Amino acid sequence: MPVVTIDMYEGRTTERKQQLVESITEAMVDHADASPEHLHVIINDVPKESWGRNGKLGIHRED
Repeated sequence: MPVVTIDMYEGRTTERKQQLVESITEAMVDHADASPEHLHVIINDVPKESWGRNGKLGIHRED
């Protein structure tokens, strides 16, 4: 049972997440011989105030 976990800033629509899950599933089937029936894709929406990089929280970053 393959599991793909995605951590990203929150804010994408359900439609965009659906497209992402479809694309990842297709890629896993094509490149990792995964069975779509057994593949799990988990999206963790993380608020910018809970994600830091290079000593700064996402809410304080300009990029």
